[in-house]
Amino acid sequence: MRKLEEAIHQMGYGIGQDIVQAGRFLNHRIDTRLLTEMGAEIARHFQDDVPELVMTVEASGIALAVAAAQALNKLPMLFIKKTPASNQRDEQFTATVHSYTHGTEYEMRCAKEYLPEGTRVLIVDDFLADGEAVRGMMSLIQQAGAIAVGVAVAIEKGFQQGGKALRAQGVKLLSLSVVREIRDGKIILNDNR
Repeated sequence: MRKLEEAIHQMGYGIGQDIVQAGRFLNHRIDTRLLTEMGAEIARHFQDDVPELVMTVEASGIALAVAAAQALNKLPMLFIKKTPASNQRDEQFTATVHSYTHGTEYEMRCAKEYLPEGTRVLIVDDFLADGEAVRGMMSLIQQAGAIAVGVAVAIEKGFQQGGKALRAQGVKLLSLSVVREIRDGKIILNDNR
């Protein structure tokens, strides 16, 4: 997506060889105009798959998931929790995943009542690296007897294995931009998605 790629070039930067910093426009300070356009692009791509629910994991993917849900005829959006809370019910779907960004493991959790059996679910997130977050959400969907219709991400780290693994599994994946590499703090995008 051209406008997202322009924002990455103008405001994004790389840290080391594997961290993409997009906090100025995507997941800390949010460019709402760009966010709305990304949501519309996701909706165009997945509208024929007839999703009934948009899912993400807290917290950075929430804004993009809301934009996509809004563009998909105001669908409900469900965000998966990473930590237990006293107001959560005991009946939950859970999946343990490794956070690439934080270098820790956590347990995704979702109250069973929020993810009904047979629901057609579109997963939306800000980043796709090694695919652990998506794997965890797909596990929750499977546990519920729901149906994953696809995955949409703003930025795929093409130099990591998440996107390749999902495509090899036959998952319908939309990456609005793909980072080929990070070199001397500069983000090099893959123009041949």
